[in-house]
Amino acid sequence: MDLTAAVEVVRAPREQSLQTLAAVLAPAIPHRAVAQLSDNCPHAPFRTYGESPSGGSGSAITAPELAALRSVLPAKGSWQGRATLAGRDVPVVALVSDITPQGALLVLVRTEDTPVPQEHLASAHALWDLLTAHRVALLTEAVTPGTLAVSRTAAAARAVAISELADAHGSALNGLLGVLRDRNLDDTTARTRAVDLAVSALAELRTRAELDQELTEERAGDAFERLAGSLHRTLRARGVRLDLGTPGAEEGAEQLLPADVAHTARAVVQAAVHASLDDQSSKPGGERVQRIHVGWKISTSELRATVRDDGPGTLSRSVLDGHRVNERLAPLGGRLDIDAVPGWGTTVTIGIPLAPPDTPRTDPLTALGARELEVLGLLARGRRNRDIAQELHISESTVKFHVKKILDKLGVTSRGEAAALVHHWGAA
Repeated sequence: MDLTAAVEVVRAPREQSLQTLAAVLAPAIPHRAVAQLSDNCPHAPFRTYGESPSGGSGSAITAPELAALRSVLPAKGSWQGRATLAGRDVPVVALVSDITPQGALLVLVRTEDTPVPQEHLASAHALWDLLTAHRVALLTEAVTPGTLAVSRTAAAARAVAISELADAHGSALNGLLGVLRDRNLDDTTARTRAVDLAVSALAELRTRAELDQELTEERAGDAFERLAGSLHRTLRARGVRLDLGTPGAEEGAEQLLPADVAHTARAVVQAAVHASLDDQSSKPGGERVQRIHVGWKISTSELRATVRDDGPGTLSRSVLDGHRVNERLAPLGGRLDIDAVPGWGTTVTIGIPLAPPDTPRTDPLTALGARELEVLGLLARGRRNRDIAQELHISESTVKFHVKKILDKLGVTSRGEAAALVHHWGAA
């Protein structure tokens, strides 16, 4: 192996470096697949290339298999023998570089079981050391404070711009589809409302495209006004009244919100509104949403948003999952409560911390709404549905509905299991 081969490996693009290294090593160490486990590649520490020992692609090799092999190898150097990869016992050559703190491992799955000459192993190990050192140098340059700060700022600006425009596009398309699918609108009315919605959406998209995307904070009142403007256009086209609980001084209108919190709150509220409209439009002849109330309240620690409709009261968590609500809330530690009562409408409550949570919440009861906790508390005391209905002044059928939702949210199949969770978490 000469210096030309080393230059070829170092100059290869990062995503092709493993493939290039495999090709350079193949003449000296014939192999069918190659895999790496290296802490100097934070975005892809485990990678494979080639054919799997069990057939198919090299992806059948797993990271735990490489980690198990790494635990029995020396801190540096080369090793040849047999190992379990892709569930099979195969001949391998392992190269370990000690340039990284945890050691960078390269494993070649050989096509034969004959010993590899020591000079070939030494050259292969030197090449792996060289590539590892090159990657460490690139990573060190990338995390220089000034460079990293500029990179993060640029990336954040691009991400916010893309996300805002995607949400605006999605909201406009959802609104248009809602109008066109509404079976209660005649063709002329639907066409007029669709055109009005499209013109307003295009104007909003142009405005959003011109915003300064490097802002890191946004006044809560301004964020709510932007949300209200978008919702007015959507609901006017559907003939639905919008009531707003506009944040005033007490609700924190002047408070500055982190940009990601404000953006997520707007997106999740819009998703909840569209989910309510979709829920009613999927049930021809049923109760229609005539009014939706949207409110924001900001405390020192949390932004709480509510979306309440007067529709059929059948909105489920799975419908909101289809609108990526949990996917948006999870990175910020947000929570979602749904209180849907057939015939009375649905209330969706969204809570987003203004600071990352100190520790993850593992209490399963946090998934339940206020009314569900009341029902569960009585259920845990052995009360029957009829007794619960009398105490809470609701119908027995509503109690049955709440009990079913409680079991689904807690992931249990019986009232006894639900009661056990209450006693375990001390909520009874």
